[in-house]
Amino acid sequence: MRAALPAYAWRLAPDGYATRRQLRAMGLRPGGQDVAAEVRRPRKRRGPLVAYLYRVNLAKPVRPMTPGRAEALAKAMRARRTCPNCRRDAGYCIPRSLGMCVPCADSPERTVS
Repeated sequence: MRAALPAYAWRLAPDGYATRRQLRAMGLRPGGQDVAAEVRRPRKRRGPLVAYLYRVNLAKPVRPMTPGRAEALAKAMRARRTCPNCRRDAGYCIPRSLGMCVPCADSPERTVS
């Protein structure tokens, strides 16, 4: 069993720790290390917000984007922008709540093929 994580108050974590987003902004990733600490922000009616912290000195650089990964990402984003009803690129990600582009959702003859 793992020992309890050190917990710090919101905005009072010591230097040398960072969240995933902070690591990413520095061009780093956790690199397989376990969570080193947590930061807790109290809330009035619910449990506290918790952010997990990683050691900056153990973080590894972000892997570079390869041509294959870039192509796969472009293909996935193109699929999210393509309306299943009219088959056109909407220019934005199709809302999952609508399931089709806004013009198709607003038209009176709504049909999904």
